[in-house]
Amino acid sequence: MNTAARSEPLIQNVRITGDEIIVQLADGRTVSVPLAWSWRLFEATPAQRANWRLIGNGQGVHWPDIDEDLSAEGFLNGVPSYRASSPAVHKGRGRKPANKHTRAGRTGAQLRGGASRTTQRPR
Repeated sequence: MNTAARSEPLIQNVRITGDEIIVQLADGRTVSVPLAWSWRLFEATPAQRANWRLIGNGQGVHWPDIDEDLSAEGFLNGVPSYRASSPAVHKGRGRKPANKHTRAGRTGAQLRGGASRTTQRPR
């Protein structure tokens, strides 16, 4: 049984090139991801890219000029930060869509003549 404590990855330094975001982790690893994975950093000026600070003792990096936060976990797991679509595209998406297989309280299986999801007691 492995009893060694697993520490979470912590960022020590950040460097941005013309096409990569490169982070140095406290455990010695260096991780790079495409700059295009952060549309805010991609569109930022060199001065905005250079203005960053560590957050959460190195759990992430914050760029205050462009309001961007990237985490060490995100770098390691390869999680891009995509641009959100316009609000008009998402209008009404907060609601759960109606189940088209339910009519008058019956499940899709009941409508097709199959078994119900719930057990009914005999009368």
